[in-house]
Amino acid sequence: MCFFVPILYPVGFWLQYHLYRTLHCFLQKEHNLFSGCQVSLPYGAGGTILIGVKDNGIVIGVDKIDEVLRKISDIITSQIEPNPQDEIRSELKFDEGKTLIVIHINKGRNHIYCQKKYGFSSAGCTIRIGTTCKEMTLEQIKIRYEKKFIDNEYMLKKKANSSNLSFRELKIYYSEKNYHLENKSFETNLNLRNEAGEYNLLAELLSDKNNIPFIFVKFQGENKASISERSDYGYGCILTTYVKIKNRLQAENICISDTTVRPRKDTYLFDFDCANEAILNALVHNDWTITEPQISMFHNRLEILSHGGLPSGMTKEQFFDGISKPRNATLMRIFLNMGLTEHTGHGIPTIVEKYGKAVFEIESNYIRCTIPFEKEVIDQIDNKNVGLNVGLDVALNKTEKKVVELLIENPSVTSTELAGKVGVTKRTIERTFKSLQEKKMIERIGSKRDGNWIVIR
Repeated sequence: MCFFVPILYPVGFWLQYHLYRTLHCFLQKEHNLFSGCQVSLPYGAGGTILIGVKDNGIVIGVDKIDEVLRKISDIITSQIEPNPQDEIRSELKFDEGKTLIVIHINKGRNHIYCQKKYGFSSAGCTIRIGTTCKEMTLEQIKIRYEKKFIDNEYMLKKKANSSNLSFRELKIYYSEKNYHLENKSFETNLNLRNEAGEYNLLAELLSDKNNIPFIFVKFQGENKASISERSDYGYGCILTTYVKIKNRLQAENICISDTTVRPRKDTYLFDFDCANEAILNALVHNDWTITEPQISMFHNRLEILSHGGLPSGMTKEQFFDGISKPRNATLMRIFLNMGLTEHTGHGIPTIVEKYGKAVFEIESNYIRCTIPFEKEVIDQIDNKNVGLNVGLDVALNKTEKKVVELLIENPSVTSTELAGKVGVTKRTIERTFKSLQEKKMIERIGSKRDGNWIVIR
């Protein structure tokens, strides 16, 4: 058997995979032809199965053509669910005097397909997450099946994993923006409950504590062979998660300065505005019924991956033009209320203008944005000829720098905890807070009792 590319089967478009699986057994068992089958199943597109050609390109042809074609027709109509016969066509081709069977497969219009003998079970349904394929959970299968019948904003309908949710941080954010929401109508106005009156997935994302991770992984080289650091900024309100990630990227955005010219030339590791737009896009447009977005930092690039592909009905051209068609309209509205994003749709065009369309990898069930790093900065880092400005003002003293670093990791950390981690008194930490405020490095979100310190530079 030969694969032009690995067999990839995204959610909603895995018709090619299931047809391949069913043909595999038939060709191998009954016709000993599997070794003469070439498969080309490009990810997220249609595919082709060519029967009668070996791995090395030698044409062996197909005997008993009518029998094979009848069996293929039977597989299409009776062994795959939903019935995909409108998505598949076959034809005969002739090469070197021998007959070949070519099966053309569209990517499929349904959200999910399976082999009938497995049904909609984990054994019959697989999902692509990043670069790996895993069996879907029964909950994920249920979601994909139900999406055939409901609107795209499924997070408003999907029940949260917990019924005991609180929204202290969310209320603080709204209060800081001078929104006055009544406690009785707060949940209703923000659509935090489904039609049955239960907390939904949106509520879970916005709650103070949840079971949703958000991983930032830093690798030592240009591949995933060696992990340098793994940080989790999830398990809480998605707005706070965003602030933490934003702060972390600011801290990672190394700057080198050329003081031999006037005015001084500053070169950053990457364009922060572009990275920030990519993060916002991933958060707002991610299909949270699959899994959370993933951020990976390599020696030469930053990768931001969100799941779900383009929203239904959106083309790549519309995406690059900045046309806004949110998958999660209510979540976007909340980000709009917070002033974190806007409807102008300038985010994607901003990235494209800086780095080009090639930084986006758009497939049927994911979008990956790759922000390349400036080679000049990388070279300076490698040569260790630069005093690294990791987003912290060079005028900061040792205690101030440590406090800022700890606040980036955990905005909820208390002054007592900071004192213990830094190795100073609580009073010193309080003086440090005041100094950092004066230097416009941090600001307070919420009250002294209930709020958090947020790094703003």
